[in-house]
Amino acid sequence: MRLQSRLNLAFTSLVLIVLAVGSLVIYSLILDLLVKNEETQLEQKGELLVQFLEDNAKYNNSVDELEKFLSEQNLQFIVYDQASDQILMSTLNLNIVEGFYNQGYFDEASDGLWEYTDSKFVVSKKRINADQSGLELILLTPLTDLQVVQQSFISRIALVFIIGSIVAILLSYFVTGKLVTPLERLKVEVKKIERREFKDLKEIKASGEIKEVALSVHEMGLELQRYIDSQQTFFQNASHELKTPLMTIQGYAEGIRDGVFTGEDEEVGLNVIASEVNRLKVLINEMTLLAKLDSEKNDYEQENIDLNDLIQKAVDRVRPYAVEQSVVIDYTHDKRVSVFGDEDKILRALLNVMMNGVRYASTHVDVKMTETKEQVFIAITDDGTGIDEAIRPYLFHRFVKGKTGDTGLGLAISRAIIEQTGGYITVHNREDAGAEFTLVFNKINE
Repeated sequence: MRLQSRLNLAFTSLVLIVLAVGSLVIYSLILDLLVKNEETQLEQKGELLVQFLEDNAKYNNSVDELEKFLSEQNLQFIVYDQASDQILMSTLNLNIVEGFYNQGYFDEASDGLWEYTDSKFVVSKKRINADQSGLELILLTPLTDLQVVQQSFISRIALVFIIGSIVAILLSYFVTGKLVTPLERLKVEVKKIERREFKDLKEIKASGEIKEVALSVHEMGLELQRYIDSQQTFFQNASHELKTPLMTIQGYAEGIRDGVFTGEDEEVGLNVIASEVNRLKVLINEMTLLAKLDSEKNDYEQENIDLNDLIQKAVDRVRPYAVEQSVVIDYTHDKRVSVFGDEDKILRALLNVMMNGVRYASTHVDVKMTETKEQVFIAITDDGTGIDEAIRPYLFHRFVKGKTGDTGLGLAISRAIIEQTGGYITVHNREDAGAEFTLVFNKINE
């Protein structure tokens, strides 16, 4: 059974059960309420009639006058004389009256419900001239009259029950449609992800938790698309980066083997081969490191690190290369700031970003550390020409590099390391000149 059918069945069943229980409770209570209400009305009518009779002497002196008057009131009544223990007059069937008499109802002082065989009556008794005579006026209402009212009321309840059931079913289909339709559409979108049809993904209109799930699925699909695209780009770039030095090595090796290169040319060829082998070694080492950073999350030896000392170490190691490039690298900060991470890997991330800054700087690179209550910001700026806007959004992807870039993996490695510490890295071009990299870490408050 489909989810919508199950929800409709459950919702409709619940409403029908509530309506049925409510109807049964009302049905059981309505007769009691009608009986009590009738008793009150009979008592009020009895008081008015007795008061009227007591105020008019002619009715007290003539039984015929009394019977004529009571008959005109369109009431069911019995006049009983307690003194002589006789029933003077009655509008009821004689058998019923005798049945009441034989059951001793006339001897009871209280009102209530009188019953004989299948006949039931709501009764109210009032004394006429209580001080002078033993006459008693007994007003009665057949229970069947009240049951007619009860049945009329129940028929209306049944009508409400039927209408309520129809409304409940329609409401159930409407509500479950609102709930299930987005889920069915979400199922279609998940199937597209399964078939890798990421470009055909559509956003689903929904609300509440379903909307959150739909957005998550949509974002997951887009992220998978980006991941697959990046993997394809990675393999294409890796193939290109590995193919170029291998072709160079192959060319010189075959030339030396076949005697094409001799003497000085042979020496040059061997040097080129050695240089390209070293380049391949660096490239493969960085690719291996980046793969480990992405896959082996537990390869981080987390500890408290004095970030100020670590930055100073990175600056000291980069300075010889900066002198070689006629670039001044400057860093001043004396305050101790602690972060939590792997010291060697964070040092590697800092070196990669600083080396990149020195490579593209004209005269100087500035390293500045600032902090807030929760975070530490390391800004590394250069005064070069800045980053090409075409590659800036992809600068931290693998094999993305500028004109004088090396392997195109350094910044990708830095990003992976920093993100493993719970931080992030950004880059933007400065308004005056050059680029600014910002490394953000979560600070340890001591």
